[in-house]
Parts: sequence; C-alpha cells; structure tokens
Amino acid sequence: MFEKALDNDNKRAKHALTEIQKLYDIEREAKDLTADERKELRLEKALPVINDLGKWLHAQRQQVLPSSPIGRAIAYITPLWESLQNYLYDGNLQIDNNLIENCIRPIALGRKNYLFAGSHDGAKRSAMFYSFFACCKLNNINPGKWLEYVLEYIADYPANNIHELLPNNIDPAKIENFKKFYEV
Repeated sequence: MFEKALDNDNKRAKHALTEIQKLYDIEREAKDLTADERKELRLEKALPVINDLGKWLHAQRQQVLPSSPIGRAIAYITPLWESLQNYLYDGNLQIDNNLIENCIRPIALGRKNYLFAGSHDGAKRSAMFYSFFACCKLNNINPGKWLEYVLEYIADYPANNIHELLPNNIDPAKIENFKKFYEV
C-alpha cells in the first residue's frame, strides 16, 4: 500500500518502505539460521525497527488525511500491527506469506480453465490430477514417473490397499527404479 502513496506523499511513503526493507534485510541475514537463532536475531535487530516504525505510524496517522493514499496505507496496517509482529517470536514463521502465495498461484491461475472442463465429472477428474501432481511435488516425486508406475500396477493392486499408491504413501525409490514392462 505504501508503494501507491509514493506519488502522493513521497517522503512518508519512502520512510515506511525503507523501514520495511530493513526488516527484509534482517530476514536475509537470518535465512540460514536455526529457528531459535532466527528468533534471537529478530528480537535483537527487528524488534527495535518494528517498535520505531509503529511509533512513527501512530504519529503520522494524526497528521495525514485518512482518504489520502498514505492515510489509507496507515489505516490498513494499523489493525494488523499486532499480528504482523508474531513472526518475531517464532523463528519458524516467515515475515510474509510469499511462499504459500507462490505455491497456490498455479491453482489460482487455473481457476478460469476449470470452468471449461467439459462437465462436472471432468472438473472433478482434473482436480484429482492437480491434487495428485501437487502431492508428487511435495514428496519430491516425478509426477510422470509416478503416473506410469500407478497405471502399471493399479489393475492388479488390492482394492483395500489402493491408498498405498498415493504419492504421499509410496516409496520414492520404487518410482525412480521403476521400469515399464516393455523396457525390461
């Protein structure tokens, strides 16, 4: 939101963005640390930056028009301020949600395409394959090889154990060492 305020109130917006950038610099420094070390570094270096930024935002809120871009940016961040600080106290948390945003982006981009699956059943099948392939990715399994493996064995597999073929239940070594019947 502060980027949108650069044209309207460059000095204030730049100050806020500079302070936020300091927090990201600290995160780059903490990247290779353990969760406990990251927490300690954040409390030592990021907490003072956040405290100063919070005081500055509170003071600026009294001086800007609420309907101005900088006023809207400050009004947006104010009710979230306490939640924004949670990452300081847990080294396992990220400063932002960029990782999950990047993970779900393909799903969000594909939503329009799902409207044209041909039928409700076609949409269900597409959703199943997206889920299977996402599970493969999470388990470091090549989706193409997994699918070949499953198609090779599913016909003779016991129905009550079919869950064993799911990407999160299968041994990745089985997939990597799999040779199709016509390759043997």
